[in-house]
Amino acid sequence: MKYLRDYGLLLGMAGSIIILDQWTKALVRNNLPIGGIWMPLDWLRPYARIVHWYNSGAAFGLFQDGGMVFAILALLVAGLILYYFPHIPSRDWTLRLALGLQLGGASGNLIDRLTMDWRVTDFISIGTFPVFNVADSSITIGVVVLLLGAWLKGRSEQAHAVAAFVPEAGLQAGTSPAVDEARSE
Repeated sequence: MKYLRDYGLLLGMAGSIIILDQWTKALVRNNLPIGGIWMPLDWLRPYARIVHWYNSGAAFGLFQDGGMVFAILALLVAGLILYYFPHIPSRDWTLRLALGLQLGGASGNLIDRLTMDWRVTDFISIGTFPVFNVADSSITIGVVVLLLGAWLKGRSEQAHAVAAFVPEAGLQAGTSPAVDEARSE
């Protein structure tokens, strides 16, 4: 039963990302010619616009012409996430969220690579930053959540270690051995 609940959560998160990613890419492919730009408000032009672009590399245009390699990597990552996810404790919600976002993003771009000659559709253009899509954003946000979760977990473990250490040393929280020695003299 736990596996069904775990996989339901994972596939719900990833599926939502995949649907949003594929829907937005289809809107762009069906309404803008390749290289076309859509700008609903002209004053936004220097900051943000929708463009129709293809990318044969990784997120944000890195490592061009590696589409097949990235398709294989996406399959490996998806397999590892599917295997590992049920083993993550339910309380580790940041890791679960991060992996759901990463699975959704990797799968969204994998669908493009398998159906569009190893390329993905990119369309979000902000300032001079490379053009990207919903899947790229999901992967990036997943990495940020993963790093933030690891940082928070490290801080929590450190706080628990200090709390466990202080009583064993015969110290009260908020005191130090130097202060205790000075008081006894």
